[in-house]
Amino acid sequence: MVRAFGFRSGFPNERALRFRDKEMTERGHIQVREEQANQYANREDFHAIFTEHLHEFYQLSFLLTRDPAKAERCLVSGLEDCVTGNRAFREWARSWAKRTIVQNAIRELKPRPIHSNSPLSETILPDNGQLLSGPGGHIAMDVVLGLEDFERFVFVMSFLEHYSEHDCALLLGCSLREIREGRNRAFRELMDSSQRDLLQNQPFMQENKRR
Repeated sequence: MVRAFGFRSGFPNERALRFRDKEMTERGHIQVREEQANQYANREDFHAIFTEHLHEFYQLSFLLTRDPAKAERCLVSGLEDCVTGNRAFREWARSWAKRTIVQNAIRELKPRPIHSNSPLSETILPDNGQLLSGPGGHIAMDVVLGLEDFERFVFVMSFLEHYSEHDCALLLGCSLREIREGRNRAFRELMDSSQRDLLQNQPFMQENKRR
């Protein structure tokens, strides 16, 4: 019996081993969950992002909606969607916040393309210098706001926010062709407006030279 007792006492307690293994496994799972959670933006992160970039976000919302009340609604709804919706990585949180504002503006206005039977013209891709004709090299906001809803959305999303054609088509629920046509119409209108401004300012510039 003594030998048997000594033989058994030479091995660790199996129950203790199983408990320790389980505890280590649970700790590992908790650590993994914590690391994963730290990769995603939380409520406080989004509140901080909206506070820091409030002017930029409101301007985006206003350019899309063309109405202060609607712009504010889309801004507030965007924050709510960020906090309660799908999770986003911290490094993408700002882009995700702007995307929610765009989505809310689309739901608010429901912009639809103007259908044309004319063949699709060659895509116009003016350089920034052709469009940035306003004071300080900025596009005049009133010119952008003067665009039709669909053309304005396409211009803001593709040119100002650098969304791809596929992203624009997906968000606006239309075809790539309709995105290209809308972008072309927007560019034509903006370039025509830019040229009109130059012509209107030309006499004033000439008069200054005479003096």
